Amino acid sequence: MILRYFRTLLVALAALPMAALAAPSPILLSEFIDPAPPYPQAHASTIVELPDGTLAAAWFGGTGESRPDVTIWFARRGAHGWDKPVSVADGQSADGTRYPTWNPVLFQPPGGPLTLFYKVGPNPRGWWGMVKTSSDGGRHWSAAQRLPEGVLGPIKNKPVVLADGSWLSPSSREVGTPEENHWFIRMERSIDRGKTWTVEPPIASPMGIEAIQPSVLHFADGCLALIARTRQGALAMSWSHDAGKSWSPLVAADLPNPNAGTDAVTLADGRQLIVYNHSAHWPDQPGNGPRWPLNIGLSRDGVSWRNVLTWRTNRCPMAMPIRR
Repeated sequence: MILRYFRTLLVALAALPMAALAAPSPILLSEFIDPAPPYPQAHASTIVELPDGTLAAAWFGGTGESRPDVTIWFARRGAHGWDKPVSVADGQSADGTRYPTWNPVLFQPPGGPLTLFYKVGPNPRGWWGMVKTSSDGGRHWSAAQRLPEGVLGPIKNKPVVLADGSWLSPSSREVGTPEENHWFIRMERSIDRGKTWTVEPPIASPMGIEAIQPSVLHFADGCLALIARTRQGALAMSWSHDAGKSWSPLVAADLPNPNAGTDAVTLADGRQLIVYNHSAHWPDQPGNGPRWPLNIGLSRDGVSWRNVLTWRTNRCPMAMPIRR
């Protein structure tokens, strides 16, 4: 009887198409947050899980990056999909001048309100940090507040909450002119849940690596690491053994970077995960390259990474614009 069962099972498996026998897809869900947005361009998305498990996302959208009509958009994923996105922040100033908004960062601190950091200003060399909070998961928002002078907040990726409860914000600076500007990383710290901030000194870069938009990773031994976008064709890393008070000089990571943003996070099991573009640069444009495919890498030690997923686009790569 058992032999007959297994013979029947083998015959049934042989009749299945090969696709049915393949490993399950690592992509659990693929969907648009807004399939018909009221603007032609969007950029710099951020996503967060709320305390009740709901997902929320934000991004900036408008007629084009750096234009005054660009605002911060926000949406929650309800039981039946994503709710209709709403504009939750703009760059309207008290004197009537309207500036573009940039790079929202959603942050859900334990036991605290959902926090939205973003930037307002004419360009990344002249922007300033802003913040809003929501006590009901993004359904309603506080009035916008400008961060203290010299504090920009997290530039693209989330702050982390350290063991002592302080917030470590991965920040960076772009200074100079459009033709000649300099990039460097300056971490920001709050010991009172965002009421006040301290701006740390720039992280040293003796190799001349120019980096922005870091993410912070943490390890079981208390060590911290940051990984960041650069102009030099590879991601950069730095390490801290004193809860982010001091950092080692920037070094190149063993991951290519086409001068494009990344995001990285420490998983619950201690592994490190990064989302990035595994490409370096155009042959005729050093430091600027194709932002495809999209890759996910995993690492145990933050040094050696292995690719676990490659997300390719079916658009013609040469038709894709090179964005900041």
